[in-house]
Amino acid sequence: MTEPDPFTREQLESTLLGDAPRLTSDEVAEAAGVPVEDARRLWRALGFPDVGESAAFTDADLAALSTIVSTVEQGAIDFDTAVRLTRAVGQTVARLADWQVGTLASRVEQLEAGDQATGSRIGSALRLAEQVGLPFERLLVYAWRRHLAAAVARVETLGANDEDLHTVEVTVGFADLVQFTALSNEMDEDRIGDMVEIFESRCGDVVAGRHGRIIKTLGDSVLFVSEDPGKAMDIALSIIDVIGNDTRLPDVRIGMATGAVVMRLGDVFGPPVNLAARLTGVARRNRVITDSRSAALLPDDQFEWRALPPRPLRGFGVVEPVTVRRT
Repeated sequence: MTEPDPFTREQLESTLLGDAPRLTSDEVAEAAGVPVEDARRLWRALGFPDVGESAAFTDADLAALSTIVSTVEQGAIDFDTAVRLTRAVGQTVARLADWQVGTLASRVEQLEAGDQATGSRIGSALRLAEQVGLPFERLLVYAWRRHLAAAVARVETLGANDEDLHTVEVTVGFADLVQFTALSNEMDEDRIGDMVEIFESRCGDVVAGRHGRIIKTLGDSVLFVSEDPGKAMDIALSIIDVIGNDTRLPDVRIGMATGAVVMRLGDVFGPPVNLAARLTGVARRNRVITDSRSAALLPDDQFEWRALPPRPLRGFGVVEPVTVRRT
């Protein structure tokens, strides 16, 4: 007969939250001095469903809500802005949490297979939460401050106009693994996960090391931006070098375009983004295809380029793409 697990999910949840949930949404809203619908709206913006009358909240939830309410009451921001900021935090941290759990899951398995086994994966997860939780909480705050400072600096450096601080001029790159879908249908889940992790980490290293910024990853593709077309091209060609020479990965192709984009919610929007994606679709394996505007802005002593035959691109009509290589 299987012995009951000495550890429970509730123990793990209480360790992570710092307390056991005991308050309802009505109680939290009343204590914070806001209508319950406003409290629920912020909870949904954070990424969680309504919990009805369940006692699902802790004192930390109340403190967080009270902090937001106080900030609004002081006039620093209005409530709608608070909801948007909360949604940005929720979406970002949700992905971070999934990533962190996925990364630590293998460590939990290692602990349970070794001489530190507790007899329960929850037990090992509790131990990791106690040992790793606080250091990474500090790292999270540190990283946020660092990235916030960098984001503010980018607004100034990229020359956002006074009328709209969201609109900036950048070069957009879109790197895409060739035939990823077909390959993934032939692999088990672990191999697919490893391939995506290697691809994203390799691209991340290249982009960060050359003063670019990754906007988002989509498993088999990476969207990045750079304020300088020359640096963007260096990033693109370096990604080709790194990915193309890694036998664990399929070939890669990259499309690039330069122009004004709108930066909101950590993403970028606008014609250059769409054009870069379309150009990726016509690029050959391990090649970079760009628009003529980007090519014209490249340093002549570093790159040489050649116009390709015009071709129709959906949404852009007939476009003359350009292929680029280092001199």
